[in-house]
Amino acid sequence: MGDDDEIGAGGAIGRLFARATLLGRGAGRRLLDLVLPPVCSCCRTPVATPHGLCPACWSRLRPIERPYCERLGIPFGYDIGEGALSAEAIAAPPVFDRARAAVLYEDVAREIVRGLKYHDRTELARLVGRMTARAGRELTAEADVIVPLPLHRRRLWTRRFNQAALIAREVARSSGVPIDLTALTRVRATRPQVGLGEREREENVRGAFRVDPAHRPAIAGRRVVLVDDVLTTGATASAATRALRRAGATRVDVLTFARVAPGGPITI
Repeated sequence: MGDDDEIGAGGAIGRLFARATLLGRGAGRRLLDLVLPPVCSCCRTPVATPHGLCPACWSRLRPIERPYCERLGIPFGYDIGEGALSAEAIAAPPVFDRARAAVLYEDVAREIVRGLKYHDRTELARLVGRMTARAGRELTAEADVIVPLPLHRRRLWTRRFNQAALIAREVARSSGVPIDLTALTRVRATRPQVGLGEREREENVRGAFRVDPAHRPAIAGRRVVLVDDVLTTGATASAATRALRRAGATRVDVLTFARVAPGGPITI
């Protein structure tokens, strides 16, 4: 191919992208897929549709399905009866009402979360949000408002986005439940939870959240679904729940994409 041909090919691709921008989302997406075929959100293998996983990566996920603990959403190895509670929920009942997650935090799920959270792969929010929404249908069916777990303004400034808010937007879009992005704020900067034990995590986030008085009418008397990316010990979710309860929330359920299995390593 000569220089003129290369320039012509480059110009054609440029015109194709420009044309795709002008078209509607659906037609534009199909046109772009001709040039940039969709790939697996984890391993980048070509797939049929965007924002999905290839069969190999999908098989490495561990979805959380019933039977599981009705309070904490911890999966059981076998069915022990309707309304069963885990030993963890009995020994230390959570301050939130229920917790649900789509998958266990391991292998592919860990790679996806880290890609979204630490490597600016915000496109992963589409996949994560859809899976989270499916896992939380029971919660959102009874909810009045969806609230993402907030970042402190300094961390938001450095990261440039809040992954919990991106996931919550997808959950709200899928469920039709209104979202309030600013009702809950993180008023105190905290150390990263990575590497902290359970008690250290509790102390780290104690008093870190607040519902601004101006937003209390949006929370008081409402059933809230609190959305985050991963549930580990539950310390952060519990601290946020207490703030929502103080603002008058009648129910607070926690919905995440992934959760750490009881006794598993705390690596996030």
